Amino acid sequence: MANPPASPRRPSDPQRILVRSVNWLGDAIMTTPALRRLRQRFPQSRIELLSPAKLADLWTGHPDLDAVLPFGKEEGLLSVARQLRASAYDLAILFPNSHRVALEAWLGRIPRRLGVARSGRNLLLTDVVIPPAGLVSMRKRTPAEIEAAVTGGATGSPRPGPESHHTAHYLRLVAAMGADPTPVAPFLHVSPTEQEALRTRFQIGSEIRWIGLNPGAEYGPAKRWPREHFAETATRLAAVGGRGFLVFGGPADRTAAEAIAQELSNAAPIRVLAGQTSLRELGAGLSLCSVVLTNDTGPMHVAAAVGTPVIVPFGSTSIELTGPGLPGDPRHRLLRPDAPCAPCFLRECPIDFRCMHSHSVTRVTTAAEELLARREPL
Repeated sequence: MANPPASPRRPSDPQRILVRSVNWLGDAIMTTPALRRLRQRFPQSRIELLSPAKLADLWTGHPDLDAVLPFGKEEGLLSVARQLRASAYDLAILFPNSHRVALEAWLGRIPRRLGVARSGRNLLLTDVVIPPAGLVSMRKRTPAEIEAAVTGGATGSPRPGPESHHTAHYLRLVAAMGADPTPVAPFLHVSPTEQEALRTRFQIGSEIRWIGLNPGAEYGPAKRWPREHFAETATRLAAVGGRGFLVFGGPADRTAAEAIAQELSNAAPIRVLAGQTSLRELGAGLSLCSVVLTNDTGPMHVAAAVGTPVIVPFGSTSIELTGPGLPGDPRHRLLRPDAPCAPCFLRECPIDFRCMHSHSVTRVTTAAEELLARREPL
């Protein structure tokens, strides 16, 4: 679908816009459609992003931003507010729903402050966006609710529609400023120079069809398909020649990544990138893969945003709320668990982890082969 033409500059348009970023990698990727629509609405305005320092590199060279303002976790409320006052913004668009974020903009003396309505912070905003009725949000299930679900004592609820997806939430915010709310896919640009640098650093040859593996999930173990299942799936995929594996993750995933590499060492070429890449390098590595098998976590969103198909065994979280890409995107295989208690949105399973155990290695391998068939041969 072609993007609509950019709106012309009007005298009433803000000259300097501050966008307050979210704090997590996956959520940040899900804000990129809103940033694209905001830029189309205000092509001549200066748009700057206030971002946690841990995510700042993600936005390097982003076409919809004029500048990124990183702040460290050690910086207090007043320090951030002073930085905002010095820049004389006309408008603040607040993606997070927290009270602190609204207070930052208020203390920063930004005359127009837009955010989602929330009790206790509306007085800090000048423009309040009220979510439409019927939206479904992430709510952790109680032990009693889980017990009722698995014993058949609870009835299922309808699946959320696309209006409940997190990308739609951020689009509604910029739509309040006149931006086009039509969904577009999250996008992250990776340059050929970045790809080549990563190829050289990790000896990722172009003659091999690389498959990404991302066995970690920072939120907690309830989102992690078992590591041994990743290894067995990779072993089956390695039976076809000309394939290799790139294992991604953060420093905490290094042990699991090395264990998978050890099991695959005699089956196919494998490179362990877990704990060794910046955010930009993570995006470059994921863009070099034909497909990525991943849990529902930040790198899942990055992979989809750089154009790589993903296979995701979902467990405690919701495909409809935080699935990668546009809702219903046929490029990906988002596998729904066979568990009446899912999604529970808990960090740890309080019963028997049936949601993740319902995803067999055969099912996941078949999904991967279907996607690989679209991309092969070299």
